[in-house]
Amino acid sequence: MGHGHSHGPGHHHHHDHDHEHAALPAAFDTSVPDEALNPEQQSRRSLLRRAGLLGAGLAAGSVLAPQAAAHAASSGSRRKGFLWLAGDHHIHTQYSNDGKYRVVDQVRQGAKHGMDWLVITDHGNATHAKIGVEKVNPDIREARSAYEDTLVFQGLEWNIPAAEHGTVFVHPGKNEVSVLKQFETDYDGSVKGASDSTPANEALAVAGLAFLSDQVRRRKVKDALMLANHPARRGVDSPHEIRAWRDATPASHQIAVGFEGAPGHQAAGIPAPLGMARARGIYDNNPSANSFPGYPLESYRTWGGFDWMTSTVGGLWDSLLAEGKPWWITANSDSHQVYADTAMRGPNSDYNANGKYEDPVYGGKIDLTQGDYWPGYYSRTHVGADGFSYAAVMDGIRAGRIWVDHGQLISGLDVRVSGGSRWATLGGALHVRKGTKVTLTVDVALAGGPNWAGFVPQLARVDVIQGDVTGEVADKDTFTAPTARVVKSYEVNKSTGTVRLSYELGQVDRPVYVRLRGTDGNRTAVGPMGAAVDPGGPALDVVGDADPWADLWFYSNPVWVLPS
Repeated sequence: MGHGHSHGPGHHHHHDHDHEHAALPAAFDTSVPDEALNPEQQSRRSLLRRAGLLGAGLAAGSVLAPQAAAHAASSGSRRKGFLWLAGDHHIHTQYSNDGKYRVVDQVRQGAKHGMDWLVITDHGNATHAKIGVEKVNPDIREARSAYEDTLVFQGLEWNIPAAEHGTVFVHPGKNEVSVLKQFETDYDGSVKGASDSTPANEALAVAGLAFLSDQVRRRKVKDALMLANHPARRGVDSPHEIRAWRDATPASHQIAVGFEGAPGHQAAGIPAPLGMARARGIYDNNPSANSFPGYPLESYRTWGGFDWMTSTVGGLWDSLLAEGKPWWITANSDSHQVYADTAMRGPNSDYNANGKYEDPVYGGKIDLTQGDYWPGYYSRTHVGADGFSYAAVMDGIRAGRIWVDHGQLISGLDVRVSGGSRWATLGGALHVRKGTKVTLTVDVALAGGPNWAGFVPQLARVDVIQGDVTGEVADKDTFTAPTARVVKSYEVNKSTGTVRLSYELGQVDRPVYVRLRGTDGNRTAVGPMGAAVDPGGPALDVVGDADPWADLWFYSNPVWVLPS
């Protein structure tokens, strides 16, 4: 069964790839002396060193303590290290109709800002399907060669039929272009004129995911994944659609595995005159004819920079987790046009004719009317991988070994739930006998130095959120989880080093899950479900006045405890 046991309940097996385990990138490899590194690798190493991510701990595969996947084998658990790789799965280039930068510009910036893996996701549309998906590939291959310490995936931003956007990406290989091209041509909502919320269009989205699963099964590509982007932004991703995507493909080849816990475009909330004075994430929409009518008005806004589906304790994400099935959160830049940048699109650009804009040129002014950051500058998705390879990153994402942060609020997170001589980490399930005493242990590596805004963020509090696993819902449009609540909050009273937190779940007699959240404490409010559920959650972001650096959070994916 390989390491499939670290999956959510009921999803224990997946196809084991032939891991093409590359050597560690030179910056990570302490046997390579500093002077042997090129300037790019040297800056990467100093970043890792400052964050305390180099040295013996990393050799064991962890930031803080030896990490493990809970192998629920009869002999107890087998311990195994992970390499925590930071990345961004939502990035646009000159091959997007609203983009500007070259692939190599985004990859260079991502590498500089600490990204180990990146996904290039230009918008699906007729022009991209016809020319862009092929034209971008040589640029991606060149960037892979130029930045060997950064894994660069080719993907696209899918216009999900009947719904919002989603990242779709595949493992690199000789068919990466042909599979993405066929997928976009046959299943993109924009290309197919299938954007409206109709049953037929919803079925087309599910068929698209089945197509990707089939490409993996037939070995056309080694792997494929889909993550739903900015899911609450326009209210068009109904709860039953999200469940349908999740359940569209067999667990062994699950394609749709999660959604953005926090959207990109985080600089958009910076007030005038220094910013575009819109909403964080450009979440300033209202319901339309295609919106799900059950969603409240406040779902169209971000909360502490996070999507309402994720930020509401006892809300939509918790309702998915309470079903006991895997569904993960990520965070990313959605980088199109970077705040305070001086580049502009090249002259004489004709996107429709060429499938791309001309290379950027100097624009002669600082542009404060844009809402994006470079990959890694503000949002990071950290994936526990069992090696430095494309397959290992995809496996780590599918397994839910993911935590996310804004503004480098923390530099490392080690989570384990233990009981009965076994343990599990993020995305995993701990199988114990009924009545076993279970403990959650969390090590948080605090910020190791200034972030890209030039200050050292301070973690003020960590919350433990727990909910019961109540099984599959009868109504697929359920978006509440009545048992989920903040069960414990820890004030953090130090500013450097590592904080260890321990929470006793007691003698567990029913299936539960736990997840974590942390804040700089600058802006908090009683959560939408009331103070008994969430006394100090993120506050509703103010449209036009929401500086993203003044309100930082981290979130982790869940760990389940399954007594039998």
